Amino acid sequence: MGSYRMCMCFTRKFRVTEAEPPLDVKEAFNKYAEGGTYMTAEQLQNFLLEFQADGGAAASDAERIVEQVLQKRHHIAKLISRRTLTLDDFHHYLFSPDLNPPIRDQVHQDMTAPLSHYYIYTGHNSYLTGNQLSSDCSDVPIIKALKRGVRVVELDIWPNSTKDNVHVLHGRTLTTPVELIKCLKSIQEHAFSESPYPVIITLEDHLTPDLQAKVAQMLIETFGEMLFYPESDCLKELPSPEELKYRIIISTKPPEEYRKAKTANEKEHDSHKSEEDLWGKEPSELTEEHEDDDMSDSDSSEDNSYSNRGSFSSAEHEYKRLITIHAGKPKGGLKEALKVELYKVRRLSLSEQALEKAAESHGTDVVRFTQKNILRVYPKGTRFNSSNYKPLIGWMHGAQMVAFNMQGYGRSLWLMHGMFRANGGCGYVKKPDFIMNESDNQIFDPKAKLPVKKTLKVKVYMGDGWHLDFKQTHFDLYSPPDFYTRVGIAGVPADEIMNKTKKKEDDWTPVWEEEFTFPLRVPELALLRVEVHEYDMSEKDDFGGQTCLPVSELRQGIRAVPLFDRKGTKYNSVRLLMQFEFI
Repeated sequence: MGSYRMCMCFTRKFRVTEAEPPLDVKEAFNKYAEGGTYMTAEQLQNFLLEFQADGGAAASDAERIVEQVLQKRHHIAKLISRRTLTLDDFHHYLFSPDLNPPIRDQVHQDMTAPLSHYYIYTGHNSYLTGNQLSSDCSDVPIIKALKRGVRVVELDIWPNSTKDNVHVLHGRTLTTPVELIKCLKSIQEHAFSESPYPVIITLEDHLTPDLQAKVAQMLIETFGEMLFYPESDCLKELPSPEELKYRIIISTKPPEEYRKAKTANEKEHDSHKSEEDLWGKEPSELTEEHEDDDMSDSDSSEDNSYSNRGSFSSAEHEYKRLITIHAGKPKGGLKEALKVELYKVRRLSLSEQALEKAAESHGTDVVRFTQKNILRVYPKGTRFNSSNYKPLIGWMHGAQMVAFNMQGYGRSLWLMHGMFRANGGCGYVKKPDFIMNESDNQIFDPKAKLPVKKTLKVKVYMGDGWHLDFKQTHFDLYSPPDFYTRVGIAGVPADEIMNKTKKKEDDWTPVWEEEFTFPLRVPELALLRVEVHEYDMSEKDDFGGQTCLPVSELRQGIRAVPLFDRKGTKYNSVRLLMQFEFI
């Protein structure tokens, strides 16, 4: 046994056991190299155009690939006269995620439609470092989320213990607070590090009017020109992501709204009901009587430095004026809440269960509402461990802000990561046209039985890289791992399925060569799910990597698919070689 394991160390270090190219790769090489032992840049270009269906592949692209492969593999490309690829070079190219990724990495969708036409990458309780009840509040998870491309950050704002400043914390829990100003400064610094498109801050506001005025001042001083707010009281239509590049937008309830709704004899504890008791109502601490709200906005727009004003209502107007997306508190039942107003857009929040109920009884009303207004869905309050729900029910109904605990992890979060790999990972993904179709007989009904629109064929050739990213004994103490791959679809219920390959015993570079066919009714909302596990006879199978990819973005042909760990961080070397084909 000892000498065998020595040999494993040796192969690990020197990569002796490189698996040979799959048959399809050899056949493609022979066909396009026209039977020769070398493939020229011109022949590679033909392969890209025909086999890989890369319509835009120019001669210069093929030449650049040849150059990069030779440099990477032989480190002496500059010195060698050969400008051609061997079969091994060709295989290396196909198996390199940086040279041959499964989806495009540029923004390619129309970004000039109103914000309501997009799914937006949305965080929930973005300031929590861990669970919902006792973890620390910090700006660190906010920075991490922004660097991942998240575009909606949620902050719960409360008075501090001395009531003279504003803290961010998860109310009525043991979470330790962080100062609001610290969170705002971090957003200002990192908002556009990953994407130029607007960042929306949703405020869960539990403040008194004087502290709201303080928040208005902080927002203006921190963000300055970055802060976007409308000239008029409320918007008839939201601006587009393109118009709002590099801007920060505030979304919360306008102050008077909950003040009017409160009557003097309402008990203080009403506002302490959990989010669970109130479908979608975001509880407010405010119990003060409302001020005169007929005052025109222009009174407060002349001067932004209002910090010394005695007039409390003008300072309060300043806060209201900064709110671009008004969160509306519905009066009456759900049907009422889903009414589309002609001259006003608003945001409605529903818990995941409330959305399920709404989808059951008013599915097409929800879709119609989201064509113009913003719907935010948030995790139910019992998800104390920061777990998440299935995001697809929200997306099927046009919900733009499917809010997730980005600090949790698991399969639901993998789907969220997958969805927002689309459109160059910019955090905004345009909703499919059928969800935006406004004519009455054409409103999308997620419950309707639909015909198959497109069929995706997926071939799983092989995997590699585990021996570089994992300890030799990580999967099995005494032998190489036994890997298998699960491949399937997340999407509308009729499209959901999961298949798996056979397990490949004792092999760090497993070759499966298995093909799967997925008939899709709504390919626009389908995500390809890929997971690799290591078979363990005695215990639970070990995890070997995962990814989720939007089916609408898949590039046809043979592609290198990088895998990610449980938290969604990309492994350095682990990847699969796969083929995608639409029939």
